[in-house]
Amino acid sequence: MSKKAGSMRDKLELRINHLSPEEPARMHDAIGRSRAQQQRVRSYARNSDAYAFFNLLTGPELLDKVESILPAHRERLFPPTEALSMFLAQALSQDRSCQMAVDQVAVKRLAAGMSRCSTHTGAYCGARKRLPTNMVRTLACHTGASISAHAPQSWRWHGHPVRLVDGTTVTMPDTLANQSAYPQPDSQKPGLGFPICRIIGIVCLGSGALLNVAMGRYQGKGGDEQSLLRSILDTLEGGDLLLGDANFATYFLLCALRERGIEAVFEQHGSRQRTTDFRRGHRLGARDHLIVLPKPGVKPDWMNQADYDRAPCSLVVRELRTGGKTLVTTLICPKATSKAALKLLYKERWHIELDLRNIKTTLAMEQLSCRTPSMAIKEIWVYMLAYNLIRLMMAQAALANDCLPREISFKHTVQIWIAWTQHAMQIDSQDKFQGLFVLIAQQRVSERPGRIEPRAIKRRPKNYPILDKPRTIMRKHVQEHGHPKKVK
Repeated sequence: MSKKAGSMRDKLELRINHLSPEEPARMHDAIGRSRAQQQRVRSYARNSDAYAFFNLLTGPELLDKVESILPAHRERLFPPTEALSMFLAQALSQDRSCQMAVDQVAVKRLAAGMSRCSTHTGAYCGARKRLPTNMVRTLACHTGASISAHAPQSWRWHGHPVRLVDGTTVTMPDTLANQSAYPQPDSQKPGLGFPICRIIGIVCLGSGALLNVAMGRYQGKGGDEQSLLRSILDTLEGGDLLLGDANFATYFLLCALRERGIEAVFEQHGSRQRTTDFRRGHRLGARDHLIVLPKPGVKPDWMNQADYDRAPCSLVVRELRTGGKTLVTTLICPKATSKAALKLLYKERWHIELDLRNIKTTLAMEQLSCRTPSMAIKEIWVYMLAYNLIRLMMAQAALANDCLPREISFKHTVQIWIAWTQHAMQIDSQDKFQGLFVLIAQQRVSERPGRIEPRAIKRRPKNYPILDKPRTIMRKHVQEHGHPKKVK
């Protein structure tokens, strides 16, 4: 225990003699709780591998996993673990250029008394290309699964591990290779848009860990959220509860989940909400009933005939109206899961919107920087791994400080980690790393029910005209006629 903590405890004990008869007992209880919290922090800090893995990818729990998937490689300046570490640092840096990553390594080597290395980026870019995508993907999924598996029972909902699902998009640099693999929408003119990749993710509600993602084209067959989700359904396990919006409330997905022993709570699809009649079916309460969904008579285009024939002819689901929304769920027992409980649960779905915002905005993944499809996909997985490593520290900080991970600020954790890594050479991690969890848990996310903010910006953008022709044509136009005047 530090001298400061010891002196504070001594002052508390000295004040006991001047308190009323009831107050000394409360003061002793406060001292006891403080000691217990410090012991918990020390315990989790000693067992933590977040710092070692995030910095050097050599944590005791994940080291075996890293070694088992390392590709065959020669001894180079940037071996796979070093290249991945630098790639992760880029994901958390404001300056995401390869030049900045190489410059930082060159300065650290010089400060540590090691031989000087070149600041040219060729060796590092080559190391990033050699880094197997499957290695990064496996580490990201393994980290998320490990966080979720070690979550305490109190982070579950009615005994169910809740999994959130939702989709989003990211843009890529406008190159021929990216456009070929992930073309821009047809509504955009050639040369004026950007390749778009659709991403769908499965997130653990209790810990916030990302369990898996699937990526595909923004439009075209196989690029919709339903198809992408079906490709990663094996991520879910029996007893899980999948929570999603109206895009997932389809007959065949509900059948697939029921077959796997997975419960579901979705908002009813908008086209079916208008035809919902709570006077039909088996009434469970006010605007709450059981209905029998018939099997669609037309086979979907994505489905083969064998799977269509194997699907059940009907499915019993529960439909209820609450909180201004119509929900459809496979939790059909009103005594086990009340209408009020389902209303509160569906409000938790919003967390995945915040998680995706943390990845795209806080970690700045919204606009990728890699110029080829293979590297762009690898870049996405690096961001997912970085996100899970931040979530790993948040989960351990929550356990050490008796709170929930959702109560801790993600951006604050990123800021604390960046500040920590900048001073890591001056800090003895064995003695001081325990304090990192306390710092992470200090900033709590407050409850803001019913918060409404306008989706508008106050600062005016710079008054340049819109690029309405391909850049190559505009360059020639500028050479011949000069730059256009600014818009007033």
